[in-house]
Amino acid sequence: MNLIMSDKPLDVGLLDDATRHVDLSALKIARCVGCFGCWTKTPGRCVIRDDATKVYPLIARSKRLLYVSRVKFGSYDSVMKTMLERAIPVQQAFIRIFHGETHHVQRAVVPKRATILAYGTTDAGEQELFRELVARNARNMNFASYEIRFVAESQLDEAVKNVLEQWKRS
Repeated sequence: MNLIMSDKPLDVGLLDDATRHVDLSALKIARCVGCFGCWTKTPGRCVIRDDATKVYPLIARSKRLLYVSRVKFGSYDSVMKTMLERAIPVQQAFIRIFHGETHHVQRAVVPKRATILAYGTTDAGEQELFRELVARNARNMNFASYEIRFVAESQLDEAVKNVLEQWKRS
């Protein structure tokens, strides 16, 4: 399965049966409260009943990911960051050593090829900070590979279509 997750509505055109698009801005997703219920009380399931519970299983099952997010202060915009934080049920409470660092053990998460379309900044320092964040997140999110493309907001729909064309060819 392929997953497009965006922080705003996109014109993605017709998608094939293997590709899903989730516009996070259209969903009701509460912030993580840090209760760790997804690890202890209801393993693998968040105790908060909202739209996030429909999204994080898609993240876990997807082989290819496309994240589309505005960059704010060197990070994902709030709606994307909130969803990624709420995806913690795809990890277990157990720790492993990965590349000399401690990381959580994944809970049946498929290795992913990820593309991140980042928009909203042309500042080199902010872009470098975002690159570092994505590199760190990639280790926790089971990315086999990833790339970051910084694009202007006006070019987002075209950039998404380019990624989808790449997916069809590979």
